[in-house]
Amino acid sequence: MSSSRGGLVMLNEMLMKLPPSERKIANYILENPQSAISLTASELGEKSSTSSAAVIRLCKSLGLKGFQELKLRVAGDLHKTPEEAFLDILPDDTQESIVHKVTNNSIQSLRETEELLNPNALTEAVNLIKEADSIHFFGVGASSLIAQDAQQKFLRINKRANAFTDIHMMATLLANVSERDVVVGISFSGETPEVIKILDLANKNGANTISLTKYGASSVSDRADIKLYTSASKEATFRSAATSSRLSQLLIIDMLFMAVASSQYDEIIGCLDKTRRTIDWLNER
Repeated sequence: MSSSRGGLVMLNEMLMKLPPSERKIANYILENPQSAISLTASELGEKSSTSSAAVIRLCKSLGLKGFQELKLRVAGDLHKTPEEAFLDILPDDTQESIVHKVTNNSIQSLRETEELLNPNALTEAVNLIKEADSIHFFGVGASSLIAQDAQQKFLRINKRANAFTDIHMMATLLANVSERDVVVGISFSGETPEVIKILDLANKNGANTISLTKYGASSVSDRADIKLYTSASKEATFRSAATSSRLSQLLIIDMLFMAVASSQYDEIIGCLDKTRRTIDWLNER
């Protein structure tokens, strides 16, 4: 997992959610990234008319270990090439241009998601899922597709997994959860009312909770025990549904699946062989 980029993305996304002193520091870094990475915490505090303590608080707000990690991430961002920027779809774009832009944006979204991923949070989520009696995925709209994909993957390795798109069905299921259950709330915006209610209910009934949202504080992530983030990059103007964000969410689900499978390799290989033979048997009929 990359931890040498993503600093400017974090600052941009969190900017309006930060306290005034931390926002001043974030603005200074965004406006002067090259010079900011050569400053100490005290010097940055002085340059931004705040303090070194505020710099440390900013790093904590971003979920980073300290100022040195923030500087490393910003420095990595400065080495990105122009080709690594997101490209918007314009009126009357040629098909060739659209193909290039959609491909480029998808790749950038996946890269940013890797950069933003907290390895400790991923490890905690993997451990919860490994030990869970049941895993319940919930999302609405485009996020419901992610929940269904997760269900299909974990069922293949003999994990009891559910994915409901109906809030009443999900609420009925959650009435009988325990601390041995894991509820995963999926919402790119982090503000989907149905997902908020489901996580509130899961917490009330004692289940473990994981959120999957775009980077930054949100109502959904605030309610989760473990917070997983995807790239917060904007979607193209012309879109019928989530595109880059959907791919980033699928990437996180794949990471969880592969990490769980790898940690129980011999057992999982047997499960995958059984499911593959079952599907082959159905196709032969």
